Amino acid sequence: MLKIEMFSQADTVKGQGVGSVYDELMAMLHRHFQSKLKIDVNHYRKADVSHYHTINFPYYLSTFSKRRGRKVGMVHFLPETLDQSLKMPKWVKAIFYRYVIAFYKRMDQLVVVNPAFIPKLMAYGIPKKKITYIPNFVSRHEFYPVDKDVKRALRIKYRYDVDRFTVIGTGQIQTRKGVMDFVKLAKKYPQYQFIWVGGFSFGKITDGYPQLKQIVDNPPKNVAFPGIVDRSKMAEYYNMADLFLLPSYNELFPMSVMEAFSCGIPVLLRNLDLYKNIFKDSYASFNNFSELSKELEKIVNSQDLQKQLRAKSLKIADYYSEDRLAKIWYRFYQEQAKKS
Repeated sequence: MLKIEMFSQADTVKGQGVGSVYDELMAMLHRHFQSKLKIDVNHYRKADVSHYHTINFPYYLSTFSKRRGRKVGMVHFLPETLDQSLKMPKWVKAIFYRYVIAFYKRMDQLVVVNPAFIPKLMAYGIPKKKITYIPNFVSRHEFYPVDKDVKRALRIKYRYDVDRFTVIGTGQIQTRKGVMDFVKLAKKYPQYQFIWVGGFSFGKITDGYPQLKQIVDNPPKNVAFPGIVDRSKMAEYYNMADLFLLPSYNELFPMSVMEAFSCGIPVLLRNLDLYKNIFKDSYASFNNFSELSKELEKIVNSQDLQKQLRAKSLKIADYYSEDRLAKIWYRFYQEQAKKS
């Protein structure tokens, strides 16, 4: 039996994707490999593989112990991606960014969820052979489609209009997520209702906090900000919607998009290069606000297009299925344990 030591504080900050990725992986490993893997969390016991999900300083110090076995690190961000999420003094930023790369370099193997990160890590001096691409996945046990009657019942439950076209966005409320465009779109189309699920996970150091906080406290009448919702309730919010919209300017492999796909709702995303390799043609896209408005109108006014997008969502969700990714992860752990 392989001994895996997980190191994570991902669940200490609510409403962010790192925690969702970690929770999905842990649940999958327990469902599929309870008799093959012995998994501990933050116990610092001797292990065949130590898997680091967050970069806390005590974890960095632990990498110098021979008890750690093969050290595997998840790459959820790089300095340039943090730059668009958090506001920090320049000297703090310089130190922290150097620490991020130093942490990654302490690993024997890194796992990226998007292949676009591989050349960026190589530019920091990390050899390609030390980087493995394993995509995110979402459990169909939690995120799955529902019929029209259930959708209607969910809107009644959460006190939303049962007959209005409903657009949902999810994620931390920050500038890079495109929340401003989300609200701007809502103002242009007051006949539809818009819901953004998420909050200020990092408080006042969130990029754009003052302006965004004012909008959240005084939203347009057709916009709701229910805040950070427990993950066990997220599928209900997706399934209330007719369309999932993420106007983010910068992403890796967003769990929110995977969750929307898994619930079988149409997806509309900003046209980012990093989506093309991982999501193919499974979504509608736009480049600017004008195109965003036109895409929304097309989707609202075409039942056929909605049907096509729902089918594409379910198809890509099947490709990133838990069963397929479970085999990939188990094989990866076996390979890493042999090298240790």
